Amino acid sequence: MIQVTEPAIRQLQVMMREQDDQTQGLRIFVEHGGCAGLQYGMGFGQAEPGDEVVERDGVKVIIAEKSRHFLDGSTIDYSDDLAGAGFRIQNPNAVRSCGCGTSFEPADAEASTQP
Repeated sequence: MIQVTEPAIRQLQVMMREQDDQTQGLRIFVEHGGCAGLQYGMGFGQAEPGDEVVERDGVKVIIAEKSRHFLDGSTIDYSDDLAGAGFRIQNPNAVRSCGCGTSFEPADAEASTQP
C-alpha cells in the first residue's frame, strides 16, 4: 500500500479540476530507464484491472499492477521549493536513487528485470 501526503492531495485536487474527465486519477508506474536502472512515470488515466487505487478526498492515485512491488510502502508527496515544484516519491524499496529523483535501483535486483 502507498501513502499520499496532504500536499500531494491538495495539488492533485487543483490538477483534477482542470481535467475534463473527473473519473481519472494520477497513474504512477515504473519502467526501465534513467541512470539508476528504473524510472518513475506519471500521467492521468483510468485504473485497469489489477491496479492498486488509493482514493482520498475525491482524488485517485493509481499504481499500475506491474509496478506495485516496486512502489509498495512508498509515500507520494508534493513540494514546491528551490529544487522546483513537483511530485516526489519516497521509496523504501530503492537502494540508490539518482540526483533528480526520478530514477532508482530497487533492493531486489532480480525484480528489476520485470517492471
